[in-house]
Amino acid sequence: MSGNDDWGQMPARLFLSSGDLAADRRYEFARDLKLKGDLAAAADLLEQATALAPGFASAWFVLGEIRAQLGEDAAAVAAFRRACESDSEDRHGASLWLMRLGAEKLSAMPQAYVRTLFDQYAPKFESALVDDLGYRGPELLFRAVLAARRAVKKPAFFKRAIDLGCGTGLAARAFAKEVDRFTGFDLSPRMIEKARSTRLYAELEVADMLQGLRGKADGSADLVLAADAMVYVADLLPMLQEVRRVLVEGGLLAFTVETHRGEGVIIGEGLRYAHGAAHVRGALRSAGLALSQFEALSARNEDNTPVPGLVVVAAKT
Repeated sequence: MSGNDDWGQMPARLFLSSGDLAADRRYEFARDLKLKGDLAAAADLLEQATALAPGFASAWFVLGEIRAQLGEDAAAVAAFRRACESDSEDRHGASLWLMRLGAEKLSAMPQAYVRTLFDQYAPKFESALVDDLGYRGPELLFRAVLAARRAVKKPAFFKRAIDLGCGTGLAARAFAKEVDRFTGFDLSPRMIEKARSTRLYAELEVADMLQGLRGKADGSADLVLAADAMVYVADLLPMLQEVRRVLVEGGLLAFTVETHRGEGVIIGEGLRYAHGAAHVRGALRSAGLALSQFEALSARNEDNTPVPGLVVVAAKT
């Protein structure tokens, strides 16, 4: 999150004022000190800020980050719990830190966190993701879908496609010549605005991905895309089951995920979910989807290093 301001983490500019000017000023000074690397002094100022304003969510959250960075896990957990108590919507994503620190069981990402994250990034989304992090998810999905269609000797043209977590429309742009009608879902109203400006979508809706799918009729799509969207989904099975329902017979699902060498699902350093390869295969099998393509490919970089990932195409048979 605001620790290094990498993509996928909360931008530094998220600030929920305490309503106390003195506390807010201490927070701002602490942020400056944190960025300069003086963590002890920053933590001291944040302790002062939270003493002045006990419900100061932003100060508790940044204090939690600092304690975690210093290896003071118990103190970090205490601060993140106070951040959650101070903002019931958890717009900073403190609960994700609690999961990562092992203080809470893995659960769904707070919708308000995801919405806030992408609303804030919308103005610079493409430059941050494509230029800074070498994002290549849509292109990888496009190649994988072409390969899957070639394997069954079918043309790579789709009448109706659903773009889950559509963002600004990067996936739709990659598939524009192969899709007749695009529907997009995204939790962020600002992302939907950006997607609408592309004129690539026949229909756009501000909605959680699962909620959006549940509003669609059986067999209403030939293709479902999720480029860099499943990293915000802890439990893949309900999503995959809904995808299977909305797909026509022979329809395809294509998605990217971040992965790890272990089993099951974890919260990665970027505070996104990473799914083990066996877990992904098992979820697809349980949902009744047949694998067409399954490749270990990275969709993006972090700290100039490719993030381990999977590119997956599955069919409804």
